[in-house]
Amino acid sequence: MLDKTYDAASVEPRIYETWEKAEAFKAGAGSKEGAPAFTIVIPPPNVTGSLHMGHALNNTLQDILIRWKRMQGFDVLWQPGTDHAGIATQMVVERELIENQQPGRREMGREAFVERVWEQKRKSEGTILGQLKRLGASCDWSRTEFTMSPNLSAAVLKVFVDLYNEGLIYKSKRLVNWDPKFETAISDLEVENIETDGHMWHFKYPLAGGETYEYVEKDEDGNVILRETRDYISIATTRPETMLGDGAVAVHPGDERYRSIIGKLCEIPVGPKAQRRLIPIITDEYPDPEFGSGAVKITGAHDFNDYGVAQRNKIPMYRLMDTTGALRADGAPYEEEAAKAQAILDGAEMTINEIDLINIVPDDLRGLDRYEARKRVIEQITAEGLAVMVPADHPEVAWMKGQAPEWHPLGRAIVRPLEDDAEAPSELPLVESKKIMQPYGDRSKVVIEPMLTDQWFVDAKTLAAPALKAVKDGDTKFVPGNWDKTYYNWLNDIQPWCISRQLWWGHQIPVWYDEDGNEYCAQTEEEAIAKAGGKALTRDEDVLDTWFSSALWPFSTLGWPNKTPELERYYKTDVLITGFDIIFFWVARMMMQGIHFMHEVPFHTVYINSIVVDKNGKKMSKSLGNVLDPLDLIDSYGADATRFALASQEVQSRRTLRMSDQAAEGGQRFATKLWNAARFAEMNGCARVEGFDPATTAHTLNRWIATETGRCISEVTAALSDYRFNDAAGAVYRFTWNTFCDWFLELAKPVFNGEDEAAKAETRATAAWAMDEILKVLHPFMPFLTEELWERLGEGGSGAGKLLMLSSWPEARISDEAAAAEINWLVSLISEIRSVRAEMNVPAGAKVSVVVVGANDQTRARLDTHKSAILRLARAETVDLADAAPAGSAQLIVGEATVCLPLAGVIDLGAEKARLDKEAGKLESEISRIEKKLSNPKFVEKAPDEVVEGEREKAAEAGEKLGNVRIAQKRLAEIG
Repeated sequence: MLDKTYDAASVEPRIYETWEKAEAFKAGAGSKEGAPAFTIVIPPPNVTGSLHMGHALNNTLQDILIRWKRMQGFDVLWQPGTDHAGIATQMVVERELIENQQPGRREMGREAFVERVWEQKRKSEGTILGQLKRLGASCDWSRTEFTMSPNLSAAVLKVFVDLYNEGLIYKSKRLVNWDPKFETAISDLEVENIETDGHMWHFKYPLAGGETYEYVEKDEDGNVILRETRDYISIATTRPETMLGDGAVAVHPGDERYRSIIGKLCEIPVGPKAQRRLIPIITDEYPDPEFGSGAVKITGAHDFNDYGVAQRNKIPMYRLMDTTGALRADGAPYEEEAAKAQAILDGAEMTINEIDLINIVPDDLRGLDRYEARKRVIEQITAEGLAVMVPADHPEVAWMKGQAPEWHPLGRAIVRPLEDDAEAPSELPLVESKKIMQPYGDRSKVVIEPMLTDQWFVDAKTLAAPALKAVKDGDTKFVPGNWDKTYYNWLNDIQPWCISRQLWWGHQIPVWYDEDGNEYCAQTEEEAIAKAGGKALTRDEDVLDTWFSSALWPFSTLGWPNKTPELERYYKTDVLITGFDIIFFWVARMMMQGIHFMHEVPFHTVYINSIVVDKNGKKMSKSLGNVLDPLDLIDSYGADATRFALASQEVQSRRTLRMSDQAAEGGQRFATKLWNAARFAEMNGCARVEGFDPATTAHTLNRWIATETGRCISEVTAALSDYRFNDAAGAVYRFTWNTFCDWFLELAKPVFNGEDEAAKAETRATAAWAMDEILKVLHPFMPFLTEELWERLGEGGSGAGKLLMLSSWPEARISDEAAAAEINWLVSLISEIRSVRAEMNVPAGAKVSVVVVGANDQTRARLDTHKSAILRLARAETVDLADAAPAGSAQLIVGEATVCLPLAGVIDLGAEKARLDKEAGKLESEISRIEKKLSNPKFVEKAPDEVVEGEREKAAEAGEKLGNVRIAQKRLAEIG
């Protein structure tokens, strides 16, 4: 006998253990020989990570497909594993060393530190895998892989060496994102662009030799609004310290203000006056003539836009900083280094590497932190009178009456009180306070520095061409389809892929150098030494970007480069489920590498899942305190409830999914509803009958539920085939809750309690069969509950025989349209009557008369057959036929007939009219308020997207309620 209540906390661990003992997750489990393969590779979570809501959604969707396909008889493999997560894992270990007051990694040395990270990996890997098991993930855990396991490392080495030999991997000096805390290059994905309070400083770059020009500004109509003689060109910058590395000043070729000084030289207004560097004034399409002065300083070694300008115009790029973000302290004295820069300006040819050796940081600024250097640069320029000055009452200067400006080392303008006897200045330097987008390392939390460094790169453009073609040709498709545009945009404008990282944890670059700097690329040191003719070699210290090894995931996990049976059987894989933010970083790179090395796309479908946000539509953030922990939800409501809440809200057309405790609680209520229905059926003698065929049933009610069960199965199957997870979940929910629990079991009660033993036996068997079909179609969504019921419901009848998860996916067995039409008519009639009762505020205990007008012969027969059910379930006193509607009746249409409910003496018409009028007025006011807000362009533009969407949802909800009130008002008018 089923327990009174369902206890997910005790059932779920036990059921999972049962699955594992039965080896039900193993590839091919439950399938017949020769069955087609179905493969999903899990997006490998960080080995030191823990489950978050994004993981919970992503893995729930994968598990739904895996369980569904397994039940359909496919040879299923869900390939699990973890990612070594280079920078994240190294950070965890380094932080732990500090917390335990142990020697740092440099004190430990590379070999000892890497062994320490392996210890951390062995200790923490089981955490997230265990959490995935709590979620119900049915991966083939016997095949769990790790991106730095021996097999996968062999694949990484082969790919690197092959691409190197093909000329598709090379070393180059290019601009990269540099993390000064971890002292490594990082990817764009590891950079968070955060809006912060910043400042824009305006400075003068004097023209060389004291030259002057006529500076003219005009308004939109061409009228001159300013004309003056200038001996400088004005620029604005948010990072004054980078002025030290300027290689040019650029203006737009169409900017008439500067036409006369194009090609002339100007001075960088900082550094020793005797060696003040000169740079050319050039033209380029990049500067915007409408923004600021229209002149832009070009610092190619420290800004991505400037880097492009410098490359196009062959402008020298001078690196100012060391790996920690401090100004360089190496090299010869500034006077000598500045002379080298002057030689380049005079026409001396130098390579990018030779230029990189030049340290043009003035001696007094060398070794300073970049923000301290910023303060010093500002002070020196201002002291020399080369800051752009404006009247003290200028609205944009960082100054207040009675105070004078001073600059904080972090670049924020602050003010200090003037001395009592001091006069307020008439002019001040122009320093605009403004919001700027600042790049931060997502883990280091320090400002990222664009920096010119030596790195290893992949010729991504060459590899991207076939990956682009594969999607355009339909070999791989995105779901939803609009994401292919994102894929195209990224790949059409693809840049070389920086694959090296200055870390110790990861796949070390398989390149060795002799004492002359010659490179030898090989899979082993022995091979490299042989290539070098026996010379002593030193290995490159860098490691590969984590995404390099994960790009091989679909085939390296299957044994490549060896020709394994698994590789032959399961590649290409079928569906990849992932987030939109890694379409470029992971999806595109898997496409490139899969096509290049396997000559076949790695998957035929890429499903882009939603981003999980909070119930108000806001991104989850620890600082906002709105982070939902999926493990807390599982503890409180169960894994099934959490999974169902996620799946039922996963809509293809939406980018976000709102998750809340209330959503999980709704999933729990659904689980409880099914459990209670199973108990009710069990208590009424409904037990599984071996070989039961619903097509043989005679009772209309049973043929109806069998038909509706088939419709549900077909609807869920079609929805899953199209990756419409919410539609699939919604279909099984509606059928289970409404059709089976609320209607079939309710309509079956008289049969269970009646004296017709044949009808009773048939209905019991039908109920047990329908319950089993529900368990099957619901299993991918709520595997624990359904597996428990599958086993327990066999205790009183025919046993389950085998695990539910290894049973066959159901198919529609019967389609009796006549029976379906008859019972659906009955359900519709009772539902409509209940709706009118609710709308008209009829007391729950009051019984009403039902009068049917215009009924045809079929409806008359149905009324006669189901009269007792109508009286009981519609709380009707009588059911009669009539030729005309009685006076004072609320009327509704069911089929061809008009159903009348005489309510004149049942409800207080005056009080009900007043109630409805009040409710209508309240809703109209609410809708008007929201529509006024949404019609305000400022609100729509400035308010967060989730707030705007929230207001639209409120308006839609209020509109729906108002529509129902209007219907009730109309009915009330008909009665009165």
